Amino acid sequence: MDRDRKILDTAAAVFFEKGFHGVGVDELGKRAGLSGPALYRHFSGKDEILASLFNEALDELLSATAPVHEDPTEDLDRLIRHHVGFTLSHRHLVNVYQREDRSLVEPWKRQFDRRRRQYVARWEAVVARRFPRASAADVAAGTQACLGVIFSVAYWPTALASTPSLADLITGYAATGLSTLASD
Repeated sequence: MDRDRKILDTAAAVFFEKGFHGVGVDELGKRAGLSGPALYRHFSGKDEILASLFNEALDELLSATAPVHEDPTEDLDRLIRHHVGFTLSHRHLVNVYQREDRSLVEPWKRQFDRRRRQYVARWEAVVARRFPRASAADVAAGTQACLGVIFSVAYWPTALASTPSLADLITGYAATGLSTLASD
């Protein structure tokens, strides 16, 4: 594993455990197997590490928002399934994001906020394509509700979050919730 990856994985675990402000660069470095000062050869500090973690996650999530199927129902199902899988595989990182996005500082905050708006807009486009008669406001609310259901898994007890059929269950809840947009 390369050193940057080790630092990022360690930071995600430590930020989950102690919070962004609860850990210093020296501890991050030590847990990643190097000194605090050596960490600066890889990142400018904790702020850049946090931004890198968030941007890596958003890169993957954004890439999944591009339409793939002609059928809008299949495309929405694929998008929901991908996000549920990502959340279950990266529960600690999603939890850190939900708790620590306010800790992101400039210059990373502005760029990340722009990319997050793009991400939500892409989700809304997929939802609107599936439910073309729904109003823009309803699509926006439905999208936020769907993402909220999916990302809430980051706070669930570990035993519950490791239930074998959980991905299908959460996918069903999200899809069923969005189906209310068809009643217009």
